[in-house]
Amino acid sequence: MSALFAAAPHPDLHFRVLREEDVEDVAFIESGIYDFPWCVGNFRDSLAAGYRCWGCWCGNELIGYAILMLAVDEAHLLNLAVAKPWQRRGIGRRMLHFMMAEARKKDCVMFYLEVRPTNLMAIQLYENIGFRQLGLRRDYYPAVKGREDALFLGLDLI
Repeated sequence: MSALFAAAPHPDLHFRVLREEDVEDVAFIESGIYDFPWCVGNFRDSLAAGYRCWGCWCGNELIGYAILMLAVDEAHLLNLAVAKPWQRRGIGRRMLHFMMAEARKKDCVMFYLEVRPTNLMAIQLYENIGFRQLGLRRDYYPAVKGREDALFLGLDLI
């Protein structure tokens, strides 16, 4: 385990609902960590659709975000990302727990997400929290050479 990952979270870390004025910063983080990032329009559409869109800040700096879609008693995590300089410090884990708590507040009993099989760091996080693979979504993600499958993971919230 790296010293950075084991470090205590920064005391100025806090969450708040994303607003329209945050979208450009969110898209900037997204483009810095993914080969096939969501565009500004995807984030604006998520806000307009009423999805649970949360940002994680350290002081005044946006360092991560998560987009959660709720439907009846299920929560589907559409996107969760931590800015590259802030990765491997436990922030993704903290954000995921925060989003799971938000889903529980809305009486969700199941939490779902997709992850690329090549995203080993994310898979390790999800498995450590207790997610299990429920299925495989073929050709789900764009890739350099065509498409990449997605692991469909789930976690009981009750």
